[in-house]
Amino acid sequence: MALKSSEHKIPMPEQPVDVRIRNFDEVALGYNAEQAVQESLRCLQCPTHPCVSGCPVGIDIPGFIKKIRERDFEAAATILKRYNSLPAICGRVCPQEVQCEAKCVVGKVPGREPVAIGRLERFVADWEAENMPSKKVRITRKRTKKVAIIGSGPAGLTAAADLAKMGYSVTLFETLHKPGGVLVYGIPEFRLPKSVVEREVEQVERLGVEIRLNSPVGKAIPVSEVLEKYDAVFIGVGAGTPRFMGIPGTNLNGVYSANEFLTRINLMKAYMFPKHDTPVKKGVRVVVIGGGNVAMDSARSALRLGAKLVTVLYRRTEHEMPARREEYHHAVEEGVVFRWLTQPLRYLGDDLGNITTVECITMQLGEPDESGRRRPIPIEDSVFRIEADTVIEAIGTNANRFLLSEFEGLELNKYGYVAADPETGATNIPGVYAGGDIVTGAATVIEAMGAGKRAALSIDRYLSEK
Repeated sequence: MALKSSEHKIPMPEQPVDVRIRNFDEVALGYNAEQAVQESLRCLQCPTHPCVSGCPVGIDIPGFIKKIRERDFEAAATILKRYNSLPAICGRVCPQEVQCEAKCVVGKVPGREPVAIGRLERFVADWEAENMPSKKVRITRKRTKKVAIIGSGPAGLTAAADLAKMGYSVTLFETLHKPGGVLVYGIPEFRLPKSVVEREVEQVERLGVEIRLNSPVGKAIPVSEVLEKYDAVFIGVGAGTPRFMGIPGTNLNGVYSANEFLTRINLMKAYMFPKHDTPVKKGVRVVVIGGGNVAMDSARSALRLGAKLVTVLYRRTEHEMPARREEYHHAVEEGVVFRWLTQPLRYLGDDLGNITTVECITMQLGEPDESGRRRPIPIEDSVFRIEADTVIEAIGTNANRFLLSEFEGLELNKYGYVAADPETGATNIPGVYAGGDIVTGAATVIEAMGAGKRAALSIDRYLSEK
């Protein structure tokens, strides 16, 4: 297969739209070897490696791409794993377009797209899983110190893996019955298959990490016990408390937080009910509120459950929407309707307490707010209504105080998140570190991984000095 153009990325094979909206299978199918090699030829192998500066975990991007070009996929995988313990996940869900690919020199040339770094990362990770599923990492040094990781999301898994590679005895505590955190309860199967998460977690376990499921630290396991038994602790519990708008009618039947809606579908497999025990309401006219990736995930999931009409309401415009362009375009292709500059005011229901209507007001954009985006301002006398039997609020999350309230003396910031040093993850309690969404608020998978990696290095320094 000849390279069609050096100006554009090799297109990602995908399920046809009319097929994928009827299933929860992965939409993007991944490159084959020939497509990956051809895409790798677009890399200029810049001596300054600007793409690396855009990667929160500092992957040697030119290095692994060079190995793809040479068809040495095993070496490419070795390079990737040196920096990233979850490459198959990152290759699928990281916002490469605003990170490594945003720095790519090829993409700076007018009319050219950057190298498809994320797609190549996914290819290498998937190739290794298929061709070398039992590959082990040699731990050259064994240390006597023990580290506890609380939370098995991307930050916790990364910190655990890196510390295990350094030779520490690592125990990871997870409240839920499956490891992965937001990777399993928050991101739909069609974007991140749970089989991919499972195999990445298995790789972490092969490093010697002990994962204890159904183990809520702070409740079933006292914090004092963890602090006594372990030489250092990393808190990576994410920010999973749902946030609601709090408008009238929020308690009507059919109004979900995106957390509950997606957890039922992703973790509890509600789309396979009654084969799986947990049900979820399959709305006909669904309204999703928000403009981020979680809103896109919710809208596209509702379509796959059989909704006839899914409408996303966002109080700003497409230009300000934080969702990845790829996820937005997929949603548009699949038939999701977007109503910009729209703010819900209240929900109306029937005599049985079921939601029937969303009352909204039209907005206009004013001056920029503290986020740098133009502030939405209501337009007088512009109220209108939209019929709905299901509403999903995807407007963000708050810190989970379930664990933090049990950490006596742990300093929190004004938003209720852990006050930790952004470079080291150190908290005000010696030996206790934190990273990911529980420190920054909702962010990306790769940013959480970067925090886990930095904290692992800091824990190593702390324990070495101790």
